[in-house]
Amino acid sequence: MAAIGAISPSIWHSSPTKCRITSYVSPRKELKTGNPSLLSTFSIQKQSNLHSHFSLKASASSSVESTEYAEEPATKVKFQRSLSLPGCSTSLSLFGTGYREKVFAIIGVKVYAAGLYVNQSIFTKLDAWKGRSAADLQQDSSIFDTIFQAPVEKSLLIVLVRDVDGKTFWDALDEAISPRIKSPTPLDSTALSLFRSIFQGKSLNKDTFIFLTWLDSAKMLVSVSSDGLPSTVDATIESTNVTYALFDLFLGSDPVSPTLKASVTSGLAQFLT
Repeated sequence: MAAIGAISPSIWHSSPTKCRITSYVSPRKELKTGNPSLLSTFSIQKQSNLHSHFSLKASASSSVESTEYAEEPATKVKFQRSLSLPGCSTSLSLFGTGYREKVFAIIGVKVYAAGLYVNQSIFTKLDAWKGRSAADLQQDSSIFDTIFQAPVEKSLLIVLVRDVDGKTFWDALDEAISPRIKSPTPLDSTALSLFRSIFQGKSLNKDTFIFLTWLDSAKMLVSVSSDGLPSTVDATIESTNVTYALFDLFLGSDPVSPTLKASVTSGLAQFLT
């Protein structure tokens, strides 16, 4: 497949830390496609160790295939429902999926699929939003600010669905996050420089995994892998402005993937009903 680097840049190291990695199915592997209208039940374990269940209705932004994987229907990328990642203390659960699309000469080009994973303990922080509809939550930035500020681990998985060179990917990412950092501090500039170095001179092929993993509001791990789930961390970004800008890029008021935010919001609303 031709690299998207020839189209436009407007799509958008540190010590290794090892952690248990659960089983993985490559996005290339064919799985039987499920009915997008089916309901799936996720088990959410609360601190009391009791289990409650909520069903996540498949929509245009997220369809369900099995108890272990969910397929993002527009790109057909399969997301594992539970992951253990480098640097994380516990496994994270899939909260929603979506995709990033850019329009060139009236033609929509899908660039990547994305899935948000969060530690299940986040639900203990969201009592204030119980009973709110998905439409209400979609417009209420405070719930996503709370998720970002909460001292629970969360991770965004980006799966490329076409080839792109590292410089093009970084330029597009930088173009999107720079306006979100109004007055960069020296710490912000250092963090952005480190972030940039991960992608410079690299060819990011289709099916490359890019994980942005927030350990807290000021520390984010970056892992890039062309062979499934990563076993190491490529860089640690320590800047609240940069880590928040990236979170806001996907879950803020003007997200680059509206389908991802809609999917996550739908799941949150159903659990909080």
